[in-house]
Amino acid sequence: MDIVLASNNKHKLKEVRDILYGYNILSLDQIGFNEQIEETGATICENALIKVREIRKHTDKMTIADDTGLFVQALNDAPGVYSARYAGEKATFEDNNKKLLKALENKVDRSAVFKCAIALSMPNGEEKIFLGQVNGQIAKEYLGTGGFGYDPIFIPDGMDKTYAELSSEEKDRLSHRAQALIELKNYLEFIENT
Repeated sequence: MDIVLASNNKHKLKEVRDILYGYNILSLDQIGFNEQIEETGATICENALIKVREIRKHTDKMTIADDTGLFVQALNDAPGVYSARYAGEKATFEDNNKKLLKALENKVDRSAVFKCAIALSMPNGEEKIFLGQVNGQIAKEYLGTGGFGYDPIFIPDGMDKTYAELSSEEKDRLSHRAQALIELKNYLEFIENT
């Protein structure tokens, strides 16, 4: 079964393909979509729905879109919905990480929550949202070379390693996006079997 993922991010595509094995995950490039989608939602759920609805205008295939946010308690839940552009519209992962570490320099509380919302749009117009969440801490420096985004500075509760220090298999078992994807996979398997 084909599923369009509203992304061209190679790291995200690999993660989604690994967890949704058995499904043919198509990137935006593969369906010829190259427009920029404005994420104007006030929540990660709203942003995921904005993306999935825009892509569904260009394909009759099942479509999924995710939005993820890192919510840091000492920063009043920043960067939150602005996580991808925390250091500016053209910010790199490194820019965002540096800005976050700088903002936490004199903070004792480094607790954070990584949240993911995945919106699903079916060919019949049905929409659903799947959520994942992992509590953790922000490290004081970059640790590890794997992953992407805030992975080098996010330590999940109960672990002494950042996401970037975990193997992709380990991260796929516990990440916020993995949790949401597993909920999605269970739902797809349920509707296929009913």
